[in-house]
Amino acid sequence: MAEQQVTSAKATAKTVRIAARKVRLVVDLIRGKSVSEATAILKFTPRGASPVVEKVLMSAVANAENNFDLDRQDLVVSEAYVNEGPTLKRFRPRAKGSASPINKRTSHITIVVSEK
Repeated sequence: MAEQQVTSAKATAKTVRIAARKVRLVVDLIRGKSVSEATAILKFTPRGASPVVEKVLMSAVANAENNFDLDRQDLVVSEAYVNEGPTLKRFRPRAKGSASPINKRTSHITIVVSEK
């Protein structure tokens, strides 16, 4: 049986304490870009989610280099998506003894890098 050549690597960060819609704004910037270009974009994006996304990207690149012997210069962000994680439900006290709900949303960030 012929050995299958692996050309992509994946990294996932689960239950990150940032709302998925905020992370999607950052992830949309790097989809389809080369790894060096994507890291440059993430370094200079002034959003709270960009350091987390950069960490996941670096993890995917490390997986590609160490596990599958892929060359860093040839890697491209082929897939990048964010799913909703579990929501932490909290309550804030309000006037007249009432309370209003607060949803602390989390997200699962997945980035797949592959060779050109």
